[in-house]
Order: sequence, then structure tokens, then C-alpha cells
Amino acid sequence: MNFELKKAIDQISKDKGLDRTMLVTTLEDAVRTSVLKRFDDDLDVEVNYNDDTGDIEVYQFKVVVEDGDVANENTQIALTDAREHDPNVQLDDEVGFRIKIQDLGRIAAQSAKQVIIQRMRDAEQGIIYDEYINRRGEIVSGIIQRRDKGNWVVNLGRTEAILPRDEQIPREHYKRGERVQALIIDVKREGRGPQVVISRAHRDYMAALFRREVPEVDEGLVRVMGVARDPGLRAKVAVYSKEREVDPVGACVGVRGARIQNIVQEFHGERIDIVVWSADIATYARNALAPAYVTRIVVDEEENLLEVIVPDDQLTNAIGRKGQNVKLAARLLGWKVDIFTESRYKEANAIGHGLQQVASVAEVSMETLLAAGFTSLNQLRAASDTELAQRLRISSARIADLRQAINFLAPVVEQQMESSAVSDVVMKATKRTKEESDRELAKNEEERELREAAEEAEAAKAAEADEDDEYVEVKQPASPIATNAAEDTGSRTESH
Repeated sequence: MNFELKKAIDQISKDKGLDRTMLVTTLEDAVRTSVLKRFDDDLDVEVNYNDDTGDIEVYQFKVVVEDGDVANENTQIALTDAREHDPNVQLDDEVGFRIKIQDLGRIAAQSAKQVIIQRMRDAEQGIIYDEYINRRGEIVSGIIQRRDKGNWVVNLGRTEAILPRDEQIPREHYKRGERVQALIIDVKREGRGPQVVISRAHRDYMAALFRREVPEVDEGLVRVMGVARDPGLRAKVAVYSKEREVDPVGACVGVRGARIQNIVQEFHGERIDIVVWSADIATYARNALAPAYVTRIVVDEEENLLEVIVPDDQLTNAIGRKGQNVKLAARLLGWKVDIFTESRYKEANAIGHGLQQVASVAEVSMETLLAAGFTSLNQLRAASDTELAQRLRISSARIADLRQAINFLAPVVEQQMESSAVSDVVMKATKRTKEESDRELAKNEEERELREAAEEAEAAKAAEADEDDEYVEVKQPASPIATNAAEDTGSRTESH
């Protein structure tokens, strides 16, 4: 009886968490492999483990044939020899012979041991893989073991995990023997066993921490709708409450910020913005871009684009340091986000409106202009007739209409685009008008002087002619108008 073998099987099954039946099957297969290596591969061998005695029983089977017809002694036995073991045996029966384990030799025993160890290792690795593959998305704690080509190996107890360089928080330092928390993001099958991949920079790690620290999130009253992270610097978390009486932001922050502080400390001071999720993308975008104030949002669903207009003094807040605020907001929303100041948006809108007017007057579609690469009136004005004909594929008559539309509408658009440029134009025009007026006045003054000189010359000639005639004095009566005026004056004075 071999109770030591039975005890060893029970102990291994308990310590390694392996199935006892699997261990017995592995032991039987290992012994069968050793027997075949020791004798011949064509042997018909059966191995059984006796659980009562703890012994391994090995039997070799041979087929009974006529005397003298034995072709292979490993698989056949003569009838006479077979009846020495069993008098009742008949032809074509199978006769079993027990083989002692001790007869296998040291090499066969060593081979069986290696097979058993390898099978046990494979079985253990399979169990570990099955365990951790179902724990993806779960937070685990381990101890830093060693550094391996920029990655850190973390001991999780039953197995080791790898913390890759890309999944580490930048500027975060680790020491051997230090305990660290991380999120299981993947489990891979490798030749040396399953490889558990963990992360501290993954966005799901923050969501998992919210589930652990905020009971309302764990119970489902508050849902984490999305997370965008710039690991180690800043993050935005969108939350939504199913119950009206539950404030999602207040629940995540906690009393005096206790809950959110636990998460911030885990990330060593990473700033976290909690955003209220909304089904309305415009409202959601306003919340995501906080603390910047948003004037207006234009939604382009076809292009999955949001045009956000902010006051001129809010541009820095909207973009954030190194574009961090708008970058995280775009990731959180899943939309492309363009930020415009109010003045810049008016300029861009004026350009687009001017192009649309030109296209309408000249009967050329906007799609044709944009496809040809014309995005501004200046580009249309600078293009030659040949270039317009080639790129727009329109007739010369249509080109003439386009030119007229540009000349007629471009000044209006330019006035909307650049107020400073308009002021310069107005000043130049005013200056030009004044100069022209001064020249006109000078010309009129010169003509007046010439006219007066001509009149004086004619008067002088007339005086010379009068001196030759007889002088006759004629007293002219006073003008009736003047007389009436004098009388009226006198009467007004008297009445006064």
C-alpha cells in the first residue's frame, strides 16, 4: 500500500487548487508514457490508480494466437503459454499481465515525474487563466517585484502581473516592495503561463474607483457615462442620476469632498472635473467645457462636429493649458470640437455668407466652389478666367457673371470681416474726396478771378468811351423798394 502517494495527491490538490480527478488522470498518463518509452510503442498498456491502496497498477494485454503463429511478442502470445496463466483462455482472447513499477527503471521514473510536473503546471496555469480572464475590469493589489525593460512586474499572490510602460502614470515612481493598486485590462496566454496585464493610466480604472468609493454608483443610482483622462494631470468624468432627488455631482464629491479626495489621492493629485451628462449634445458640451462660459453651440450631425462660440475673454479657459480642456471635452463627447471667439466666428461666418451670395448671384453651387478649392472671396478674385474655367468648368458668360457678383458683393463682406480695414478705406476715401474738393475750389476761384479781370477790362473801355461824349448829369429817383423800406422802418419805430 502506498499511502504516501495518496497523501501527496490530496495535498497538491488542496494547495494548488487542482482537481483531484485531474491529478489522478495525469499520474496514469505519465506512467503509461514511461512504460511505452521503456518497452515499445505498440504495447497495449492499461494503467489504473487504486484509490484504496494508493498503488498504481499497470497491465499489459496480449492477443492469444495458435502456437507458432506469434508474429509480435509484445502484442501476441501462444495459446500454450497463455493457458499457463489462465487454463480457460481461448484463441483471440486478450490476456493481461501486470507490470511492476519497479521494473520501469530510473529513467522511466524520472520521465514520469517530469510529465506529472508539466501536466500539473499546465493545469495550474489553466486555472489561473480562467480565474483572471473573468476578473478583467477589476481592481487588484500587488507588490512591486522588479523592473523588466521599462515594465514593472507585480506579484498578485498566485501569479505575477505586468504593468507596461504605456499603462503607467507619467512622472509616477515605483519602488521594489511597494504595494500598488491597478486595474486588470487583459489576460494573455503565454508559453510560460498566463500573463495578466494591469494599468493605472486606463480611463476604466477611474470609473472602477468611483464604483468602489461612491455607494450610489455601485448601487446603480448614479451612472458613470464616460471618462476622459490625461493621466497624472487632469480628467473629466460624466455622471448621470436616474433619480431626481439624487444629485450626481454631490454624490460623487461626498461630504466636504471626502469621496473625491480618496480618488484624487490614489492618482497623486490628478485634477478631476465631474460633469453632468445630458442627452442633448449641446447641453452636454456646455457642461464638458466648464469652467469656460459658452455663448452658443452649432451642431453639425453629418460631420459629427460642434462649433463652440465663446466670448473673446473666455478663449483661454475654453482651450485650457496646452489645449487640455477642449481635448478632454472632445474625448468625453465623442465629437470633434472647434472653438471660436465671437469676433472670429462672425468673420468666418461673413466669409461663408459672402461665398453663398456670390454662388447664388452667379448661379454656381457652393459644393462646386468648395470642391474646386475656393473657400474665400479673395481666392475667387485672384483666380484668372482660365483657372476659373478649368476648375469650375463654366462658360465665359458665367465667369463674367461671377466677376460682377464678386465686385458687387465683396466690399460688403470685407466690411463685415475687418473693421480696421474698413476704417482705413473710409479714411482714404475721405482724404481723396477732400483733395478733389480743394482742387475744385481752387479751379472755381481761378475762373472767378479771370472773370472779374475781364469785367474790369470791359469797364475801363466803357469809361474811355464816355469821356469823349458830352457830360449830362441825370438825377435818378430813389428806389421804390428802398423808400418803402424806409417808411416801414419809421412806422415800426413809431409804433414801437
